[in-house]
Formats: sequence, structure tokens, C-alpha cells
Amino acid sequence: MTIALDIFRALADATRLRILALLRSMELSVGELAQVLGQSQPRVSRHVKILCDAGLAERRKEGSWVFVALGKAARVEPVLASLDSWGKLEPDHWAVADAARLAAVRADRAASAAGWFEANAGQWDAIRSLHIAESEVEAAMSTILGEAPIGQLIDIGTGTGRMLELFAARADHALGIDRSSEMLRLARAKLSERGLANAELRQADLYALPLGDGAADVAILHHVLHFAQQPGAAIAEAARVLSTGGRLLIADFAPHDREELRTRDAHTRLGFSDEQIAAWFDSAGLMPARTETLKGGELTVKLWLARKAGQKMQKVKAA
Repeated sequence: MTIALDIFRALADATRLRILALLRSMELSVGELAQVLGQSQPRVSRHVKILCDAGLAERRKEGSWVFVALGKAARVEPVLASLDSWGKLEPDHWAVADAARLAAVRADRAASAAGWFEANAGQWDAIRSLHIAESEVEAAMSTILGEAPIGQLIDIGTGTGRMLELFAARADHALGIDRSSEMLRLARAKLSERGLANAELRQADLYALPLGDGAADVAILHHVLHFAQQPGAAIAEAARVLSTGGRLLIADFAPHDREELRTRDAHTRLGFSDEQIAAWFDSAGLMPARTETLKGGELTVKLWLARKAGQKMQKVKAA
């Protein structure tokens, strides 16, 4: 009864209902919520605190930003189901307006990142100077993937195609996708020089991969996730295209406080904790298989490997 009272008290405000609806779409910073709602950040922060106290939302500090996401499913899903049922009785004009403003926030994020990629494509491989040597990261990734044939490989956010250079020769077929046409132009030139005839490049979005369900054996997200507006959605889409027992390998940063990377290098997220990645793996039906920490330089690189759950995976583990 106490939980129910806390939840209903928390929802007894139109703004908090709007915040809950927005968080269903994506994790948002307090500043972005304020932008969509047309309210001050202090006011929005107070509403967020009430939702968090009731377990309907969760806050996570990242540098000077505070991100807000939905709370645990066991507490939130019954509330959302009720709201959906009541919403059928009467249209919500706020939901339509908020969705339009949220689309504008997403567009701003995407435009900022796209502009940075186009401007920096030529020096992309030289930009990663804040962490351990890229050669060491690549060696660790190769060790984790092992020497067995890869099958169908997809490199998500391929950039200049470096992962395809490294692993396409071990794959039956390799596909690199990226939203930036300039990045793909450079990648095509590099792959042509290497004579990688089994590697293909396509312009596509990491949230809508150009592969059918279960079509890939290995997916790679190499220094891509910190640019993603919705990291959990990117992982879920990668999981969708993996076959049962297929592997997802993520290389990215551990949590850090280099705030200038947001503005200078268009980083949306300042690294990820093991707990965050594990939660996204779980939601996507992936089982954690291995984690590596590569220290050196100002930023720490993490490698996370997961397998898609299912019968095939159980046989692999038994072996």
C-alpha cells in the first residue's frame, strides 16, 4: 500500500506525467527535459526528484549533466499500462506537443554530431589520443574475438573502416555502416587499397541496421556508443541482427569527467559503467561474456563482449 501511495502522489501532477511519457522515448538530461517542457531546470529537477523518490525514474550524474531514465520495470510498467489504457479515453494534447519538441531536441543532437563527423572525418584515426594506444585496443579486441572464423560481421558506425581492415579477412562477409557520407568515402578508399573484396559499406543509421533479424554472427561498436543519443537502443538493434549465440563486442570509455569532449568532440556520453552496459545487455537479451579494462592515458578504455542468449549459446557454454 505504501508503494502505491508514493506512486500516485508522484503522478498527481501534469508535468510529472509529461516527464514520464518523455522518458519512455529516451533517456534525457534535465536540461533537455526543461527544453521540451518549456520550464526552468530547477523546477524540472524538483519534479524529477519526486519521480525518483517514488522509483518511477532514475538519475545519473555525468560530468556537469544529470541524465534521467525510467525506473525499474517492475515498478514502472504497471503505471505505463494504466496510462495507456486511460489515454484511449481522451487524447492528450500535451503528448503531441511534447513529442514534436522532443523530435527537435533529437534533431539538434544529431545535427551537432553529424556536423562534427563531416568536419573531422579526415583526421578521425588520429583524434583518439587521450587513451591507451589504439594498437593495444585493437590487439585486445582481436584476442577477445579469438582466431575462429567470424561468419557475417557488421561494424556499426564504421567511420573510416578500421574494424573492417582488421577483421574482414576472417569473415565470410563484412558490412560497415555509417551515417556520414564523408566517413564512408574515406572508408571506401581504404578498403579498396587493402583489396578487401568481401567488405561492403552502406550509409545507414545504427538504430535501423540494414540487416534482417539474426543475420549477423558478430557485431562491433568501436568507440561509437559515446556518440549515441540512445545507447540502449543501439545495443538492442545490434542484438536484433545477431544470430542465436552471436557476439557483440563494444569498445568504449569508462566513466570520466572530461566535460570539454561534449562540445569539442561531440561526445553525448562521458563513458559507461559496467552496470550500465550490463543492464542494456540484459534488456536486449544478451549475456555478458567478458570484460576488459585497458588503462593508460587520460581515459580508460573498456571492452565488453556479450552473446545473444538462446539454445546455441547454451551449447557453446557447455563445450
